[in-house]
Amino acid sequence: MRLEAVFFDVGETLVDETREYGTWADWLGVPRHTFSAVFGAVIAQGGDYRETFERFRPGFDLHLERERRARRGQAETFGEENLYPDARPCLAELAAMGVRLGLAGNQTARAERILRSLGLPVDVIGTSDGWGVEKPDRAFFRRVVAEAGCAPEAVLYVGDRLDNDIRPAQEAGLRTALVRRGPWGHILRDDAAAQRCLFRIDSLGELPALVRKHNGD
Repeated sequence: MRLEAVFFDVGETLVDETREYGTWADWLGVPRHTFSAVFGAVIAQGGDYRETFERFRPGFDLHLERERRARRGQAETFGEENLYPDARPCLAELAAMGVRLGLAGNQTARAERILRSLGLPVDVIGTSDGWGVEKPDRAFFRRVVAEAGCAPEAVLYVGDRLDNDIRPAQEAGLRTALVRRGPWGHILRDDAAAQRCLFRIDSLGELPALVRKHNGD
């Protein structure tokens, strides 16, 4: 079946979150390399990345701390400079091919506003805050399919996380593309889910040609 829609995760798929996690290390008052090491260890142990904050500050409430940062003029943010270099060219080439494009990730309402301000060539921007459901809940991927407006098997979901992106998207009937970068892309292992991917890539620059070939264009 042709791919009629391509939806992308946001963090570490389109947006390089290195700087942002560095600011969290600064907020916690720990060296950035220490924070990164613990972050990786939590992921390798199968934990939720939010456990990293609790390792340094037990009882840490990420939602409240985001609000505290905002009140002090240090709100979480990202911009054009934090997009991976291959992100915008990939989206532009896919848009020129006529497939429906979307962004769909576990992001805050603030992040959604930033994504909209970037003027990316996409048809849909959806976030867990805006949709009221977050990955890996299957309802999140049902929403992706609804926004795509086509059959699940005609939707390609692109992500870096086998646990939060790839496996649940497959379980919801979507096709998947794994982009191997960022901490999750290098640490997590799920050979069965990886093997079921339609594409496994190291750069989004590879994706348009693969979609074009799959669709026989």
